[in-house]
Amino acid sequence: MSKPNLQESEGMLFGLIGVAIFSLTLPFTRMAVAELNPVFIALGRAVVAAAAAALLMWQMRAPWPNRRQWPALIVTALGCVVGFPVFTSLAMRYVPAAHGAVVVGILPLATALCGAVRFGERPSTGFWISAATGSAIVVGFALWQGGGTLQLADLALFLAVLAAGIGYAEGGRLSQTMGGQQVISWALIVSMPILLPVTAWLAWHYGMSASPKAWGAFAYVSLFSMFIGFFFWYKGLALGGIARVGQVQLLQPFMTLVAAALLLGETLEWRTMLFALAIIAVVAVGRRMPIRRRALG
Repeated sequence: MSKPNLQESEGMLFGLIGVAIFSLTLPFTRMAVAELNPVFIALGRAVVAAAAAALLMWQMRAPWPNRRQWPALIVTALGCVVGFPVFTSLAMRYVPAAHGAVVVGILPLATALCGAVRFGERPSTGFWISAATGSAIVVGFALWQGGGTLQLADLALFLAVLAAGIGYAEGGRLSQTMGGQQVISWALIVSMPILLPVTAWLAWHYGMSASPKAWGAFAYVSLFSMFIGFFFWYKGLALGGIARVGQVQLLQPFMTLVAAALLLGETLEWRTMLFALAIIAVVAVGRRMPIRRRALG
């Protein structure tokens, strides 16, 4: 196996581990919002993760980002630290995790689009056909589950997808020079001055009374969804490319469906597995399609 192919394979593996961690986000978020304010969960999880990130950067003696890196970190923070958590937490108050999973399934296409527009990645026509086909299958599945209609919460989910697509693309590119750990860590740290006082006010205003189950779910989305998962995800994007590794996330809806069935008792139908097999086939085809990547300047 040539070095570029080995690097892409490693990127796919790291991306898959990140996706597996992220796939539990919606079920645990739905578990937490049943007892806690959704915006508090969205911002509070970032505060907890930022504290862990600050400790990690201190232990690593990591250098401060340079002036050219700060704009990308801010965009990453707006997309991944604020946008995606807020919109998904609001949506999980009104729709099942299974519904959210299939709508968020269009995220790989959003990530590829952002990578192409922002950084000059040039996927082949075959790749775009594979990505569009996979996304169409996911959207069709969402419509089938919703009886042919989309709900109001879907707007929040689509905004979450847009925010995450921008954040993933920006952070994935930055990881090529900073490393995934530092990208998500500094994105969290830069958010802290704004998120901490807002989170404190939300805790005071809405209260923090909840069961151990809800707090356990909050702990997962804080430490794994908001922090550890990004180590693997951004490393995968940096190694294998934003567009290609982003397609691994097509598998996330079906991982989430299984998790929702196990953790929340949501229904998992046999037709869902047929959609899963179709998506896996699309990912396999897309994996083989050429993508031209512009070198870092």
